[in-house]
Amino acid sequence: MKNMSEHAQQQEAESASSCDVPVTAAEVLLDGHRATRDRVARSILDHGPSSAADLASRLGLTAAAVRRHLDGLAAAGLVESRERRVYGSRGRGRPAKAFALTDGGRDAFYQAYDQLAADALRWIADSVGGGKAGEEAVAAFARARFGKQAEKYLEALRLAAAGERTEALAQALSADGYAATVRRVPSAAAKAPAGAQLCQHHCPVAHIAEQFPQLCEAETEVFSQLLGTHVQRLATIAHGDGVCTTYVPAPGAASSSARRPSGRGSDAVPTAGTSTEDSASAR
Repeated sequence: MKNMSEHAQQQEAESASSCDVPVTAAEVLLDGHRATRDRVARSILDHGPSSAADLASRLGLTAAAVRRHLDGLAAAGLVESRERRVYGSRGRGRPAKAFALTDGGRDAFYQAYDQLAADALRWIADSVGGGKAGEEAVAAFARARFGKQAEKYLEALRLAAAGERTEALAQALSADGYAATVRRVPSAAAKAPAGAQLCQHHCPVAHIAEQFPQLCEAETEVFSQLLGTHVQRLATIAHGDGVCTTYVPAPGAASSSARRPSGRGSDAVPTAGTSTEDSASAR
């Protein structure tokens, strides 16, 4: 009886512990007993805002189990829910919610690496005297970094047909951990070929790009060079958007510089989850 009683007490204690609401980000992501919750957070980090059904499918879990983990992550301030935008006609029922990492959630993964990278870029800027010279030194580093990265993508783009180069770039970016996708969007002009939105659902340098926008600018320049057209950055994770989104005009279409938004009434194609005004502020 004593052993059974002790066993029951132990089970009760374990059950109570498993229902505790986490207090800190570190408790959620670093506690070994919460490995599945860590996988849920990591999946959102790698794939961007996701619904409970998306997460369940990727992780091989039930939707109910995923929702319990999402509740815990939300209570800890690591994820937040948002209504997923639906394009075209929407069926019956309430729209699915997508869950995205908060700044605190990203910090739990990247805080130490971000600090090291920020310190290194500040040293580069300070070593040439700071100011405009420092900004240009960081920009030169960013162009060299993304230029080197782009060398790996050239062959994939050379093998792709003209109309599929954006998809080829997305695949190459995904192989490097950017979780990139492409969404075709109609042109503002009637009967004109559709352009595309290149969406990066994950950015490993998002927090550093908040302080050093040269990183986003250099990446955009590289995209333009690889695709052979003037692309337009609509939104970035570094500026608080859920996804980094770049508009790529269709082959033969007018330069996207003519489509640069200038506030209300512009013809820019907004990214999912952002307004035209949001997209303008992201650059």
